[in-house]
Amino acid sequence: MSKSGTPELTVDGRGLRVAVVAASWHQEVMDGLLDGARRALAEAGVEDVREVRVPGSFELPVACARLAREGRVDALVALGVVVRGGTPHFEYVCQAATSGLTQVSVETGVPVGFGVLTCDDDQQARDRAGLPGSTEDKGHEATTAALATVLALR
Repeated sequence: MSKSGTPELTVDGRGLRVAVVAASWHQEVMDGLLDGARRALAEAGVEDVREVRVPGSFELPVACARLAREGRVDALVALGVVVRGGTPHFEYVCQAATSGLTQVSVETGVPVGFGVLTCDDDQQARDRAGLPGSTEDKGHEATTAALATVLALR
């Protein structure tokens, strides 16, 4: 994993409306991702936050699409984790989540922070989840990126 080139983003999100859509699989990792997202929102001064839980990463695009089309959010944050197993399931879910979330953002104009971890094993997921001992905090990063994109587009 590489953190080189990571931008230092500071955003003022006061007045923004944000929905965080989080998968339910891998509870420990998801708890870390959600904590990171919540911390980023608080640091940015975002008070209008809606959290939505879906079963897994495959369901993230449809939930984000619905929320974006309702017109009541300035940004979305999609959080999930997919861990490689012994079948092609990993590739299908990762591709569906990635292309689906990209499509939501491009078609609706609502920035989507991409916080879906695609990992080879559970340890890689924990290392990126913002947990104690983690080397990265992808929930925080995805949230900050979504907020920064809203502000850049304004």
